[in-house]
Amino acid sequence: MKKLSEAEITQKLEAFEGWELNDNALETTFEFHNFKEAFTLMTRIAFECEAQNHHPDWSNVYNRLHIRLSTHDAGGVTEKDFKLAQTIEALVSTNPE
Repeated sequence: MKKLSEAEITQKLEAFEGWELNDNALETTFEFHNFKEAFTLMTRIAFECEAQNHHPDWSNVYNRLHIRLSTHDAGGVTEKDFKLAQTIEALVSTNPE
């Protein structure tokens, strides 16, 4: 998988509200009503990560979920990261509140 240029990443990020390029990775933070909501979504995301064989660096503190995506084999952001980001966005948007 080919590492994307900063210009390519910037252009693609226009379609992803709340995501940014930070230190050679895509990053975002989601906030939920409580820990249970955050952890439930993390579990749903985990199944998709396994299906795509692509795993985020992430952390969870109470109701906040911080996600960082990069393709380690390519040394930066690739299409694979944007595909997973799109999947995550779809799961967040369908998350029942």
